[in-house]
Amino acid sequence: MEQVLGLFEAAQQSNTPVIVQITPAARNYATPEMLLGMVMSASNIYNKAVYALHLDHGNEAHAFAAINEGYTSVMIDASHDTFEENVRRTVEVVKEAKKKRVAVEAELGVLSGVEDDLSVDESKARYTDPLQAAEFVRMTDCTSLAVAVGTSHGAYKFSGGKGLQFDVLSEIQNELPGFPLVLHGASNVSKGVIDEINHYGGNLLRDSRGVSDEEIRKAVQFGVCKVNIATDLRLLWTKVHRRFFSESPELFDPTIPGKAYIREYVDFIIQRFEVLGCLGKAGSVKHD
Repeated sequence: MEQVLGLFEAAQQSNTPVIVQITPAARNYATPEMLLGMVMSASNIYNKAVYALHLDHGNEAHAFAAINEGYTSVMIDASHDTFEENVRRTVEVVKEAKKKRVAVEAELGVLSGVEDDLSVDESKARYTDPLQAAEFVRMTDCTSLAVAVGTSHGAYKFSGGKGLQFDVLSEIQNELPGFPLVLHGASNVSKGVIDEINHYGGNLLRDSRGVSDEEIRKAVQFGVCKVNIATDLRLLWTKVHRRFFSESPELFDPTIPGKAYIREYVDFIIQRFEVLGCLGKAGSVKHD
C-alpha cells in the first residue's frame, strides 16, 4: 500500500508517467483482488496520474488471469526454457493478449540472482544472443523484450565487477532497431543506504552494487525504454524501518515509519524519473 501511494503521489506531483509492476509472488501474498483494488483506489485519489499496470515474470496462468483483470501489459517469462519452447509459450500468450490489446513482454537470456521466488545460479546466467533476439521477436510478435546484458536480481547486481555489457546491448539494438528493450535488475543499490541499514542492525553485504546512473542513461541510448526497480524500494523500506525502531524502541505503531517511507519513496522515485529521462512527460503518453 505504501509503495502504491508513494508511486502515484510522485507520478501526479511530477507529471510523470509510471508503470506499476505486480509479481506473481505479490499476487500470491496479497491476492490479485487486493492488489488491483489498491491500484484502482490510488488512481482515483491521484486522478491526474498517468500509469500502466504490468504483470512481471508471469507464466501462462498468471498472464491469462492478468489479461482478463484489465492489466495494460503482461510478461511471459519462459527464458529458462529452450529457445523453441520459449517461442511457443510466448506466442500462446501473445495470441490471447492481442484479443484485448494487451502488450506482451518476453525475455531471452537468463539473469542470475534472487528476487521474490526467482533463483538462478550464477553459472547458469547467460547473455542474450543478438541474432536470436531478432529471430525471437519476429517469430513471437512480442511487444518488448527483456534482455540479459549483465544485471541480476537482488542486491548484488554484477558478478566480478563487470557491469552492463554495452557491446552486447549495442549488437541487440543493431539487430532490432527501434524495438523496445527492457532491463531487469536495474536498481542502483546505494552504498549509503546499505551502510545505514547495517548501522541500525542489518547485515547486508557491503560490496553490494547495482546499476549506476551513468549506466542507466547509456542503456537508454541503446534502446532500453523500460527498467525494473524493486530492490531499491525494499532497501529503502528496510532503512526507514530499521532506523525508526532503533531510534524509537518504545514505539510500535507501524503507520509512523509507514508515513516516513512514503515521503522518502516519493523523493527517491522522482529522482529516478530524472535519471531515466521521463520526468514531466505524462502529457506525451497516448492512452485510451
